[in-house]
Order: sequence, then C-alpha cells, then structure tokens
Amino acid sequence: MSPDGMASSLPETTLDQLKSIVGASGYIDNATDANAYLTDWRGQYRGSCALVLRPDTTEQVSDIIKICAEHRITVVPQGGNTGMNGAATPAADSNAILLCLGRMNKIRKLDTLNYTATVEAGCILQTIQEAADEAGRLFPLSLGAEGSCQIGGNLATNAGGVSVLRYGNMRDLVLGLEVVLPSGEIWNGLKSLRKDNTGYDLKHLFVGSEGTLGIITAATLKLFPKPESYQTCFAAITGLDEVIELLARARQVSGDRVSSFEMITRPPLDLAFKHGPDLTDPLSEVADIYALIEISSGDADDNSLERFLEQGFEDGLISDAVIAQSEGQRRALWKLREFLPEGEKEEGASIKHDISVPVSSIPAFVRKAIPAVEAYMTEIRPIFFGHVGDGNLHFNFAKPADMADKEFFTHKDAINHIVLDVVAAFEGSLSAEHGIGQLKRDSFLHYTPDLDIDLMRQLKAVFDPHGIMNPGKLL
Repeated sequence: MSPDGMASSLPETTLDQLKSIVGASGYIDNATDANAYLTDWRGQYRGSCALVLRPDTTEQVSDIIKICAEHRITVVPQGGNTGMNGAATPAADSNAILLCLGRMNKIRKLDTLNYTATVEAGCILQTIQEAADEAGRLFPLSLGAEGSCQIGGNLATNAGGVSVLRYGNMRDLVLGLEVVLPSGEIWNGLKSLRKDNTGYDLKHLFVGSEGTLGIITAATLKLFPKPESYQTCFAAITGLDEVIELLARARQVSGDRVSSFEMITRPPLDLAFKHGPDLTDPLSEVADIYALIEISSGDADDNSLERFLEQGFEDGLISDAVIAQSEGQRRALWKLREFLPEGEKEEGASIKHDISVPVSSIPAFVRKAIPAVEAYMTEIRPIFFGHVGDGNLHFNFAKPADMADKEFFTHKDAINHIVLDVVAAFEGSLSAEHGIGQLKRDSFLHYTPDLDIDLMRQLKAVFDPHGIMNPGKLL
C-alpha cells in the first residue's frame, strides 16, 4: 500500500476500462481528492483503494461490477460516509474499487395516492423528506446525519433514528429495491405493493447487509400522511422506572401517536452545553434524567400531551416540563438532542455502544451495566441517551478526565466485553441501528449463535461466491 492511500496492482488496461464506463467526471485516481472517501466519519479507520468510481446510472454500476467479477476485484460501496462502524471504508491494505453512489440522486417517482416514493440510492435523506413534504406527505426516517447521509446507506445499515417507535426502522419503510448483484446482473424488485405474498421477500436480504450481498441502486419507500400538528415537550423525569412508565402512558393517552420518546441523561446534556453554539437549557432546575417527547397528529386541536403531562405531575413521575409553543421552539429542543453525539465527540475519547434491550428491561440493564463498568474503572464517565421508545440506548463511556486518549482505548476490549455480557444477559442486541461494519465484527461473531452465522455465510456464498463485495465487513 502506498502511504497516500491510493494503491493498485491492477492492470492499467482494467483501470482504464473502468474509468471509461463513468467518464472523466466519474472517477478519482489521485490521493488528494480521494482522501475524503478513505476515512470514516469518526476517524477510526483509514483505508486505501485502487480507484474511486462515481457512477450516475444503474447500468454503469452493473458494467463496473461485471468487470470486477471477471477479474475478482473487490468492491466497497459507499453512500454519504456518515456511518459509525467503518462499513463503508476499505481496509488499510485494500486494492479495492471504492464505489460511491452520490451522483445517483434522482427521485424517479412520487405517487401521492399510493403513498410511495421511488428514489435512487444517492438521494440525500433530507432531500427525500423535503420532496415528500412539498407533496403533502411524510417520509418519517429522521436522524442526525439526515443532511448528508444517503438513502442507499440508510437501507444497507437498516437505519433507525428518532421516529422508530411510531413508524419503524428502514426495513419497515421500504416496499421494493433495485439491486446490482455481485455478478453484475440487475435485480429489479422495485415493487410498490403493500401486499405481495409470492414466495421469499428478497428485498429484506439486502436491507442491513452492508453491501456484502449486492449494491442497492434504488428503492421504493413508504410515505405517510403529513401530520397537522406536533406536540413536543422536554420534561425532567424523577427516575429510570418512571421513564418507562411515562412511555407506556404516553402511548395509551395519545392512541399510540407518540412519534418520538428520547431519554437524555444529564452528563451528555452538559457536554452539549459545553461544546455547542447557541444551546440553552430548556428547564431552570437541573435533573438527572429527561425525556424529549413528541406526539404527531392529524388533529390540530389534539391536547393529549397536556393531559399526559398533568397526570405525570400529579403522580410524581415528572418534576418539571416545558411544551414547545412554536415551530422555532420545537426545533430548538430537537437541536439540543441532535447535538448530543457531537458534544460527546468534542469532549474527547469515548467508548460507544449502540445497544438495545426490551423496553421494560432498560432500568434493570442500566443499574447492572454501569456498576459493572465502574468496578473495572472507577473514574470512567457514563454518557448515555437514546431512543428509549424502541429500547435503543447509546450507552457510552467517556474517559476519566485525567487519562490520555491512547491509554483509555487500551481498555476498549475489556469495557466492550463487560457491557455486551450484560446486553446478552438481557437478550438484547449489540447493534440496534448502526450495523456491524469493521468495528463490531468480532463482537458480532462472538455473541451471535453459531447457526445464525452459518446461515448468513451460506447466503453470502450463494450471492457472492468469489467474495468481492465489501470484504471484511459483517462476516
């Protein structure tokens, strides 16, 4: 591997053939321009490649993969490069083709009566949200990177976000896919049907597969009625058990119209205020635990949030709360939530866990996992928050204040093992929404039953017998 990140032992004739498919504006073969594609968002992985290709049609992707299949050239697909686990970054000694789909960004069709949108894989998530909104519809997937992440990457990692409680994750939001297979064949599964009981549902093999079975080039997505109102509040909660009780009550009182229920503990909130611009504390008194709750409705006069809060105060579950009185105030509350990962990043080294357990088990999990980690490292700082409505916690630990980053990361494997043992004891998942990639591959193989892994490897062998698709990821 050359030190500049661009390395190739591939024949020049093959490279020229690949370049000719995408044209002069569709490839990058110098290290300076390729740099942004070769480092993951969190800066954990730095890879190399032979060539960066940026096709703008499915047919170009197909032609590229046919050549790579013929010459056994490995391919690493990449969307917006906002992933958390290194799934879209080549290995450090890779001679792969890095395939970036950002130029494939057309909205092919928006069917308001069928409540569907057919979009190409390189479409930015926010662009899809805005197109649906302009048509009087809602595409509900929402996450912090929505201004730069691409829908193909969202599908490949089965992205979640803040509205899973109401609308489901990416797997629940897709009706059909178009995929280029490792042979170069184009599988056209772009159906827009909600009921189709004809054999295996092939699209779900590719959702969450992280580009190891094929390259998603387009998708038909579900749209929903656009809410007439959003009721949003930020509340101080009196305890962990009370958070779960309030979630159950909110779903009941609202007729299950709770679109988001985010738990935020004080430590990540303090880091947001420390490092974030123009962020203010919504409440006057400090609490240990908060919830950001949003109910969406087609009724502009719906007052279920107020009724829910009143009862929560009376029963001692809530000590303070503020309700957003305008769209600006609502956005300010969400800005605070969305900045939590950035505030943590600015603070320095942390060891992160994107885990899930049954919602009812969250208090018991926290009470068991934190003391277990603190018994190993007494000055470590728990930093956790997350989409408690669907059981997903970003269960992280910041380094002790006087410890160097490098030293802290020498404890990473031990801390991961402690946390994931507790997750396993609660029959949880070690990756709730960020996938496996490189970062969690070994843990995935360790904690997943042997039969599950064997079945996945059999699927991989059927679809990609030569192992050219995103090697080193997932399995």
